[in-house]
Amino acid sequence: MTTTGQTVDDKFFATLRTHFSEPEIVELTAGIAMENFRSKFNAPLAVESQGFCVLPAR
Repeated sequence: MTTTGQTVDDKFFATLRTHFSEPEIVELTAGIAMENFRSKFNAPLAVESQGFCVLPAR
């Protein structure tokens, strides 16, 4: 979902529906979209980590 132009087929949604309800799929999608937004927004503005997850040095 975070790849530009990514599509999801009916088979994928059928698999999701075996694990999640429709509202849960919407919430999951919204959460992924928000994380994607943050990754695109924070980097150019040099927003620093708040230390919740220690990442390895680059």
